[in-house]
Amino acid sequence: MMYSTNVSYNSGIKEQIPYRLFTRREMIPPRNDVLWRIERGAVRTLTWSEEGTFITLGYWGSGDLIGSPLSKVKPYQIECLTNVEVSVVPPHLWYQDVNALLSHIQQAEELLSIVHCKPMSVRLWQFLLWLSRKFGRDVEDGKLIDLNATHQEMAEVLNTTRVTVTRLLQQFEEEGTLLRHKRQMILRSPN
Repeated sequence: MMYSTNVSYNSGIKEQIPYRLFTRREMIPPRNDVLWRIERGAVRTLTWSEEGTFITLGYWGSGDLIGSPLSKVKPYQIECLTNVEVSVVPPHLWYQDVNALLSHIQQAEELLSIVHCKPMSVRLWQFLLWLSRKFGRDVEDGKLIDLNATHQEMAEVLNTTRVTVTRLLQQFEEEGTLLRHKRQMILRSPN
């Protein structure tokens, strides 16, 4: 983990905002006194049940705010899905980020609504569309999801098994709605 600083101007007062770098699979420390703004990279927030089953609370990327003060869920963990750069947002600056806070609520509710879709094929497809809007970029064949989520991670989000996710992804591929490029997926553009 590395530190650096960025100069920010707040009401004419020069203030140092620290940045931190984390590597893939590293955990961002839970702190009750700050929010973290993702400058680049992707993370997921998660908890787990008493049985030890992981429960994904959200996927977050550039511009998103994350942190313990945004959740009442315990335990609460922030896992880096890629290399991540975050800036520290202290409480006295939270009021400046109302749009990011509203976006956090909207994304969490959108993901919650996806998790309740039925049947599972619709749930997975809606999740892939959501990922493509959040982490996608246009390529010749459609929208490339620029995030290497494993089948197990997707299963944890959607409350299903890894085997089901794998089977449905293969089905989408056979139908021609999904292409795989190395470890990444491309959602095909409608003709």
